Amino acid sequence: MKTISFSQSRAEYAKTLDTVINDREEVIVTRSGHDPVVIVALDEYESLKETAYLLKSPANARRLFDAMERMERGGGIERDLIEE
Repeated sequence: MKTISFSQSRAEYAKTLDTVINDREEVIVTRSGHDPVVIVALDEYESLKETAYLLKSPANARRLFDAMERMERGGGIERDLIEE
């Protein structure tokens, strides 16, 4: 994760946004006397929000982790996706 100052981000704003999108790399922007912020691609942010939502319920989180463990042990059936 790259860290830059507010001044640098402002001077190179388009380049900074391109880095976030093209390199899939978050950028931390720091400002003197303020908390830092993170610039992240929208689809990455939405994915994080969805994951947090799915893991919010302890019962659902347990089910998801159990399913992942079963898949890692060779359980499950591989199927082709149906394209519509």
